[in-house]
Amino acid sequence: MSVNGLEATIPEGPDHDIEVQMILLAASQHNIESLRTLLRTGSANVQDPETGYTPLHAAIVACAPEDQDSAAGAEPQVNGHVNGSLNGEVVSRDATVGEGDGEMELAKKTVKLLLQNGAIWNDLDKNNETPGCIAWRLGLKDIYEIMVDAGVRAELLLNRLDGYEPLADGEDEETGGEETVEVADTEKVNGEDQSDTQHVGLETLPTEEPRTAPDVNSADYLRSDLTYTDDRLLDGDNNGVMMAWETSIMKRTAELLVPQEGLRVLNIGHGLGIIDTFIQSKSPTTHHIVEAHPAVLAHLNRTGWHDKSSVTIHDRKWQDVLPKLIEEGTMFDAIYFDTFAEDYKSLREFFSEHVIGLLDEGGKWGFFNGLGADRQVCYDVYTKVVEMDLFEAGFDTEWEVLDVPDLDKGGEWKGVRRRYWTLEKYRLPVCTFIG
Repeated sequence: MSVNGLEATIPEGPDHDIEVQMILLAASQHNIESLRTLLRTGSANVQDPETGYTPLHAAIVACAPEDQDSAAGAEPQVNGHVNGSLNGEVVSRDATVGEGDGEMELAKKTVKLLLQNGAIWNDLDKNNETPGCIAWRLGLKDIYEIMVDAGVRAELLLNRLDGYEPLADGEDEETGGEETVEVADTEKVNGEDQSDTQHVGLETLPTEEPRTAPDVNSADYLRSDLTYTDDRLLDGDNNGVMMAWETSIMKRTAELLVPQEGLRVLNIGHGLGIIDTFIQSKSPTTHHIVEAHPAVLAHLNRTGWHDKSSVTIHDRKWQDVLPKLIEEGTMFDAIYFDTFAEDYKSLREFFSEHVIGLLDEGGKWGFFNGLGADRQVCYDVYTKVVEMDLFEAGFDTEWEVLDVPDLDKGGEWKGVRRRYWTLEKYRLPVCTFIG
């Protein structure tokens, strides 16, 4: 095999270090011809043992300007989110990176070739960055968008598979240039090692409300002890169930969903009661609250919610409550969904199967949009995924962008097991029936 003009033999068997380095080198040099040749027998998902770079990482890091350190931490950032971004969007550094020149075009072609050959979009390197995180940090707008689109395709496929395992036919087929969507091993989440491959998988994150660690599920949460303080609600493992910094988000959400008095409102998930308090300020004619956790229900009782004339409290899981409301013909002008320790599949089930039977014509509904909010690329991927799924379910979605304060500077995460929000911008969704 000829690579960069040199004859090389790719070793077979367990010792394939040379092959790995040749693939990484070709990717970093944006050498399309050599890379295509190497990928005929090699994998697009090899990783450098020292840096954890995959070929995607290598191809993107090589685009860093000479005067900029390509390593994570070279400038203030969290999981690829650079401080100083413009309106929460990627800022392209064309002047320093030269994104429009021939080398950048080769870089984009290299990234696309790797994706076509099954490169995993969300593999993590040793710095806990995905390729998209690096593209965001370096300001490579076009490459970042390529990575976001790859993530969208992969996550849509995973959602459609919905737990089904593919049947193996024992033979590999050439893709003929069509992109192969590689489904990442879901035993690895946010860099916590449970397998040999590092990646962050949105399909496994508790994405409706990522206030929880990856190992928390709904059943465990409902059995857990909760701690109320003035500014937060924590579970028994100090995972944040809800925190006071979300108040401005809840206030604006209530303003958009309940713009006037006298409406019929349904809220799923009470937590600290922030949005329910704003809803009550609009004097709704009916205000239904669905809450399943015994500790939150006790808090509702202590704080007098049972005594409010317009309030009806349902002390069961929403999966048990909503079918009965639909059967009874109960309709609402506004609905809000904000649960804990449930995955995206639960949110999709909610809006695909239940909202249509509960929301009256002209009504609005929304949800806490924490989908993948611990890194920018995941947030951008799931914004697109959820918007597509909402459209398929019959809903138009409008997004309002809100500023999020510096939560680290404010000490918001002190005593909390996991930061479930690291971004500067929140995208607030308002959904209505199409047409």
